[in-house]
Amino acid sequence: MHELSITEHILDYALKKAREEDASRIRTIHLCIGQLRGIVPECIQVYLDMLAENTIAEGAQIEAEFLPVKVRCRDCGGEGAITPHHLECPHCQSLRLQILSGKEFYIKSLEVDKNGNQSPASDHGLE
Repeated sequence: MHELSITEHILDYALKKAREEDASRIRTIHLCIGQLRGIVPECIQVYLDMLAENTIAEGAQIEAEFLPVKVRCRDCGGEGAITPHHLECPHCQSLRLQILSGKEFYIKSLEVDKNGNQSPASDHGLE
């Protein structure tokens, strides 16, 4: 259910940025999601479809890129990527890990129509 409030923030931010760019329509919202965030893009799409009715974001599509989990081992000092289902050092199998990345969540870009022409907007972060 946390996707509802997340989607409200995404929509508000996208509408604000689209207005700043004088966009007439938002076509696509590109998201970057760290694998540890537990965010389901399909749920965001369902909520966006409901929340965006009668706005310039009506019909907009969510596209998500999942970012890897990167860690540093507190025992051997090694760094590497892991999966959320295999939480151990890829070098020594220690469980004493420092998370370096994998919790990110932001809007990477918006694809919008400006004066009838489709154009991408710049990258925008969302925390």
